[in-house]
Amino acid sequence: MTTRRGLVKAMPSVFVLIWSTGFIAARYGMPHAPPFSFLVTRYALSLLCFGLWVAVARIELPQDRRQWAHLAVVGMLIHAGYLGGVWAAVKAGIGAGTVALLVGLQPVLTALWMSLFPAKRGAPTRVSAWQWLGLLLGLAGLTLVVWDKLGGGELGPANLALAAFALLSITTGTLYQKRFVAPCDVRSASAIQLAAALVVTLPFALFEAEPMIWHGELIGALAWSVFALTLGGSSLMYLLIQRGAATEVTSLMYLVPPCTAVLAHLLFGEAFTLHMALGMALTATGVAMVVRAPSRPAVASL
Repeated sequence: MTTRRGLVKAMPSVFVLIWSTGFIAARYGMPHAPPFSFLVTRYALSLLCFGLWVAVARIELPQDRRQWAHLAVVGMLIHAGYLGGVWAAVKAGIGAGTVALLVGLQPVLTALWMSLFPAKRGAPTRVSAWQWLGLLLGLAGLTLVVWDKLGGGELGPANLALAAFALLSITTGTLYQKRFVAPCDVRSASAIQLAAALVVTLPFALFEAEPMIWHGELIGALAWSVFALTLGGSSLMYLLIQRGAATEVTSLMYLVPPCTAVLAHLLFGEAFTLHMALGMALTATGVAMVVRAPSRPAVASL
């Protein structure tokens, strides 16, 4: 029992460590493939793995049609929307560390939403002065980090819009899952989500003219995306939200951008300067202030 509790407590940290590598996988894979063809292949292989797992373990699929519909919506948001936005943004030239920082602002949006629209009935809780200060610090930190990139060609209207779309998709998907999806087996739930993401993403892949070049980096990125990120990271995320630990995941999410930026610097030589580190520290501090206001315990659980 003690070991099980320890594993449950470690799940959020393990999830964040795995999630941080997703941007690195995108950076490795995108030079050799168009984004949506890569994701369609990833979804298909992941769906095959989960399908076999469900069949061998004789897992029952959800009986309620509404549950199928809710799981499909989550799949379209968290898999198709979030991953599609991130992969397309990286393909459009944005760095792994930068896109991680942009979508890492999810805790701010989640905390703001939960403050305005709490899960319990009653009047919405106003955003406190402490939380507004956190929002401003986070924005200042983000500006400091990306300031040099604005004139360097890395950030443009297209890839910035794609990153923003990814941010909105994962935020909405997380909130939607906690609100509408009833507890069920993570393997059957993941299979339904991936099937929905595959259906939504396939039409975009059909219009991509660039071929997939089966380079070693592409194969490695695809294998890591299927086994570590989808079977591991996405399943952990589903379990954490289902267990009601979404706030804990959200509070740890601000660790993803610094981890990704360091990895991107070591692996790809992406710039990592002192003022970028300061900007990330400001962003992390701001997000922490929003998520955990001093006037009450934590922002309401999703």
